Amino acid sequence: MTHSSLLPDDLLVNAADEVTIRQDLVLVALGKRPADRLLRVGRLLDVHTRTWLDDQEIAIRGRRIAWTGPAGSFPGTAAARAERPALSAVPGFGEVHKHIESSHITPEYEAALVLPRGNTWTCEASHEFSNVDGANNLEFWLTARRRGSPMKIFPLPGSAVPPTAHEWGGGYYGYDEQAGFLKESLMVAGLDEVMDWPAVWNPENPSHKRLWGMIQATFEKRGVVEGHGAGLRDLDSINAFAAAGLASDHEGWTAQEVWGKLRHGIFIEIRPHSMPEIIQGLIERGLTDWSQVSFATDDRSASDTLKMGATDHNVRLAIQSGLTPEIAIQCVTINPARHMRLTPWVGSIAPGRFADIVLLDDVDTLSIAEVWADGQPVSKGTDYTGPLPAIDWPKWASNTVNIKRRVEPEDFAIVAENGRETMQAALLRPFHWHDDFITMELPVEIGEVQRDPARNVTKFSIVDRFSGEAKISRMFWLGCGPKTPDTAVGCTVAHDKHNLWIVGSSDEAMAMVANRVAEIGGGWVLVSGGKVLAEVRYEIGGLMTQRPAEEFDAEMQKLYAEAAKIEWLYEPTFSPRWFPGFPERLQFATLTCAPWRWVLVAPCEAAPQGFVNVATGQVHPVVW
Repeated sequence: MTHSSLLPDDLLVNAADEVTIRQDLVLVALGKRPADRLLRVGRLLDVHTRTWLDDQEIAIRGRRIAWTGPAGSFPGTAAARAERPALSAVPGFGEVHKHIESSHITPEYEAALVLPRGNTWTCEASHEFSNVDGANNLEFWLTARRRGSPMKIFPLPGSAVPPTAHEWGGGYYGYDEQAGFLKESLMVAGLDEVMDWPAVWNPENPSHKRLWGMIQATFEKRGVVEGHGAGLRDLDSINAFAAAGLASDHEGWTAQEVWGKLRHGIFIEIRPHSMPEIIQGLIERGLTDWSQVSFATDDRSASDTLKMGATDHNVRLAIQSGLTPEIAIQCVTINPARHMRLTPWVGSIAPGRFADIVLLDDVDTLSIAEVWADGQPVSKGTDYTGPLPAIDWPKWASNTVNIKRRVEPEDFAIVAENGRETMQAALLRPFHWHDDFITMELPVEIGEVQRDPARNVTKFSIVDRFSGEAKISRMFWLGCGPKTPDTAVGCTVAHDKHNLWIVGSSDEAMAMVANRVAEIGGGWVLVSGGKVLAEVRYEIGGLMTQRPAEEFDAEMQKLYAEAAKIEWLYEPTFSPRWFPGFPERLQFATLTCAPWRWVLVAPCEAAPQGFVNVATGQVHPVVW
């Protein structure tokens, strides 16, 4: 089916074209103009009432639904018909909160990966790419759709740009920027997760004015202000979080925490890692109205999506955790659409909405036979059959690792005071959420403070990739990185500022990682014994690669295979998702949002060594 010649191009929603399209849909619904296609299904789930309707037809005009009702009762004619009597139709699934960057493939390839798995629209939590190139962030997220991709991306500009007042780089958002994004496109649904809680409540925090400016701009356009309530579990904090206008939280870890937030008007976005406990706990507490609940993928690589699925995995897990299929489907369709104020376009199989339909051959197991998007089939099984636009990404997207000098081993040295044989060192470990850092006495050799692998101590570093100067902070970390001598690994995915992090057992190996990452334009590099063992290119934004999921995954598997030959340090931390072996989750260990306190960031004026408590602004030497 081609887009109707009578209709404007509605790939990107805008108010003027919306009026023309809906005037046309009115006439189609009344039988005064023909539909482009009539789709007949065995059953249709009305998510508004949570009821199944038997033997239904869906009249499609352009990319939209014009009419739904019992088969044979459509008052008009249709240019084409499709019969799916054995299948059950449910609305296209929506991601209420996802960082598409976490798939590590560009949006057009993300669409090809997730559409066959039912995901037809995504609220893109865009503080990842926006921290790399804030000025072009909106253009980046709208490009694939503008070029014909059937997946709808609704960007929410990031509040964490930069994440804290102690970070700097590729983007800065305040009132003016947020107001501009909301004015520019109706596809912008609101403000991405407000994560810097100390800056929200404390007027003395240097990010306070910037954050509240973004919140004000969002309120002015009646957008949604998304929240991030990590660690906020006591009654006073929950009340304050809700009072701030932060409308949602995807950081709930327990049923008790989620129950408390639900009871204070906060929309809950449950992530899979805590879903079974939360759903079972809410059922035990007698929750019957699930309209304030949705499921959030948040972060999931393309490799994991190939193994487990996309939004469909979240729904299946919810069903396995005790929800009925109908409620679980509501949690990825009408519930997130209502919360994000997107119901005119997505969330249900109803007139005016995009004709995005998931056809199931078994509802209880959520077995997907076929997916339609924009009024036409785009998949068969897990194979994508829809359009895949060819995008020549400009240099602002493909040339983002700005390291203009050669990094040397001495850049990672931690110099000791003259005459010292040992020095006290400040240590962190991944996901160290305590008020105080760890201290340890470390040996000094040839004027430099040394690692101590016998006590699980290695060296961790942040290399700035924005200024061109490769400013470097370094300190000692506990229980992560390689124990194998002369080995290092690094990556340009470093939430949320996305500088280059490197951890290594020698300064020479760390320098080799930095230089190779700069050469390939971003991604993963693993070196050992003076050789590059494996690398994965993230040439778009230093976060993604412009390749099919399967090709990207093959490169990741090579990295995993080489990493399996390395001996890795390990020590448990507060996070239950910190595992032994290849430290992939170090991508998230540089976060600076609550509940983090002491962190390592790229050197800045307020923290020349990069070691700072982001909750208080306090700085401290890394050795003394």
